[in-house]
Amino acid sequence: MPDTSCKPYALQWDIFCRVIDNFGDIGVCWRLCADLAARGHHVRLWVDDASALAWMAPGAQQGKWAGIEVLAWQRSLDASFVRSLAPADGWVESFGCDIPAEFLQCFTPPVWINLEYLSAEPYVERVHGLASPVMHGAAKGAIKHFFYPGFSAKTGGLLREPNLQERQLHFDAQAQAAWLRQWGIPAKQGQRLISLFCYEPKALPALLRGLAHNQQPTQLLVTHGRAGAAVRAALALDPVQEPQNTALTMTYLPPLTQTDYDHLLWACDVNFVRGEDSLVRGLWAGKPLVWQIYPQDDAAHHAKLDAFLATIQADPAVFRLHHCWNGLSALPAGKALELPDIKIWQQRMQTASDKLRTLSDLGTQLVAFVLKKKLK
Repeated sequence: MPDTSCKPYALQWDIFCRVIDNFGDIGVCWRLCADLAARGHHVRLWVDDASALAWMAPGAQQGKWAGIEVLAWQRSLDASFVRSLAPADGWVESFGCDIPAEFLQCFTPPVWINLEYLSAEPYVERVHGLASPVMHGAAKGAIKHFFYPGFSAKTGGLLREPNLQERQLHFDAQAQAAWLRQWGIPAKQGQRLISLFCYEPKALPALLRGLAHNQQPTQLLVTHGRAGAAVRAALALDPVQEPQNTALTMTYLPPLTQTDYDHLLWACDVNFVRGEDSLVRGLWAGKPLVWQIYPQDDAAHHAKLDAFLATIQADPAVFRLHHCWNGLSALPAGKALELPDIKIWQQRMQTASDKLRTLSDLGTQLVAFVLKKKLK
């Protein structure tokens, strides 16, 4: 459980989250809640689907995380209940979800933040922190502020707990081996470990083919849910996993807590990540990663992907791999998807991770922003 020792300037937060799909929204919001609570703040998380917290953060719904109260979105519509609550110092409206009018009618708005999606695109620096007046509805005349996570000092930064680096340092070879044994993962000399968290990439069969026929043995650790289903579907079409003939073995993992997902990333040599939360955690792991960005109908994710790759100074081989994995380019039929040189890739990712660690993190910036506005 997080450290909740008393700290000065403890703030009350209301964080609003609507789960669209894949639980990425609740994943980011829960990490933010846990981070703020660990800093001594008090958080109410209003969410319309808290089911993922049962495996993501066991005990969250039962109030076992000190400093955090998980509340059903429906309760924010109950004016008598809402009025019984202590006013917040900050509202965080995550990913464009709208705070219900019934809730807005009960309070004079505090510092109101619209927490946006993560991007490395240039526009983020221009709009981060900008004020946006509410033009209609129950809170007409109030001011929202756009808050953009990002990869530069002119953005809101990335979610990173103050004790994250210390936790990583304690996850040494002995701790890693013990963690792998806990999940029944055989760690063999000379075998590389690769984690797979993905949607349904068209290049997945080509990746499995490449790993199966590579000279180096690979243990593929497949996360629960869509990734596991995608692998099984790919194998049904192209059954490359024949133990007597292949360098590839697989372990299908159960749902992992956010803490154990961090351990998975730290334990692996290469991490396939998806969405927003796992991308950031993969960056902090400092290991080679392949990002499957959430696809958008207007193909806006193409520019977003390239902006990220430019930010981490990915070399041409890593660019090509990402383009193929995200469907921006296609391999010839039957061709295997090969990974770049791991040693060079590792050096690039560790450099990118170290550089990002020098920037102020998202939790620190949110607290500072609210305090500055309150003290005006």
